[in-house]
Amino acid sequence: QVQLVESGGGLVQAGDSLRLSCTASGRTFGTYTMGWFRQAPGKEREFVARLNWSGGGTYYADSVKGRFTISRDNAKNTAYLQMNSLKPEDTAVYYCAAKQYGLGSWDYWGQGTQVTVSS
Repeated sequence: QVQLVESGGGLVQAGDSLRLSCTASGRTFGTYTMGWFRQAPGKEREFVARLNWSGGGTYYADSVKGRFTISRDNAKNTAYLQMNSLKPEDTAVYYCAAKQYGLGSWDYWGQGTQVTVSS
C-alpha cells in the first residue's frame, strides 16, 4: 500500500513557475511509475506527465510539452512536476498517481493540490 501526498500548489500569474511535489510512503518507491494528472472545473481528469520506474522514459501531454518537467528523487520518495510558463488554462487540481512496475491501472492517488493561474 502506498500513500501519496501532493504539495506545492498555489495562485500564480501567467508566465510564472511552480513546482509540485508528491511524497510517497513506503520503502519501494523506486519500483513505482509515477504520473501527474489534472482536473479543471467541469472537465474530465486528464493525463499530464509520466516517469517510468526503471529510470528512463518520460511522457507528456502535448499541452504541457516543453513547459513541464517530471522528475523523481528515490532517496526522498518524492516525485516532482516543474511547471514553467504557466497559462490560465493550466488552472486545475493536480493529482499524482503511482503504479508498481508501470503495470495495469494507476492504483494509488494523492488527494490533489490546487493550481490557479491568473491572467
